[in-house]
Amino acid sequence: VRIMFQQFVDTTGRLDIVVANAGITNYGEFLTYTPEALDRLMGVNLRGSFFTAQTAARIMIDAHIPGRIILMSSVTGIQAHVNLSVYGITKAGIRMMAKTIALEVGKYGITANAISPGATLTERTLQDDPNFERNWASVTPNGRVGYVEDIVATALYLASLEARHVTGQTLVVDGGWTLQSPLPPELPDLPAYSSQLR
Repeated sequence: VRIMFQQFVDTTGRLDIVVANAGITNYGEFLTYTPEALDRLMGVNLRGSFFTAQTAARIMIDAHIPGRIILMSSVTGIQAHVNLSVYGITKAGIRMMAKTIALEVGKYGITANAISPGATLTERTLQDDPNFERNWASVTPNGRVGYVEDIVATALYLASLEARHVTGQTLVVDGGWTLQSPLPPELPDLPAYSSQLR
């Protein structure tokens, strides 16, 4: 991570914003989840986000830059789901990560926040469920799924000067889904939600 950031600073001259966006999803029942699967998920989702944020913060502090740290959580870090226990734990951890980082870097003018996307249309979600858009729109209060542009717009806001007084927060971008958190009736039969995928 340090080498990657140093190459970026050497090329651009400074680091103002970091978005720790790397993450993986691994389905599996709580009772049968393996240590190896847990370590992999924790390693990418929590360890990766933590040290990305830490490395960026050190660079910003050394350069006296009041930067922005943006982490990627999920509505699964708010609302529990069957076969997503460890994933949910990592995403809830990222919400707390934003709070604790914000406490420590605020004195340097740096903000730290997280984004919790809801059901968002991507190549991966379409691969999991060809009817993803219809299924999730039917259970979302505003009647549509999220799009990548919705998440990008939220990240741009958190990275902006207008958000300089927003820190330690998690912005939920889910069209109101977490107000009730219903699942589409088709989901339990989809392969991606099978307990066989661990």
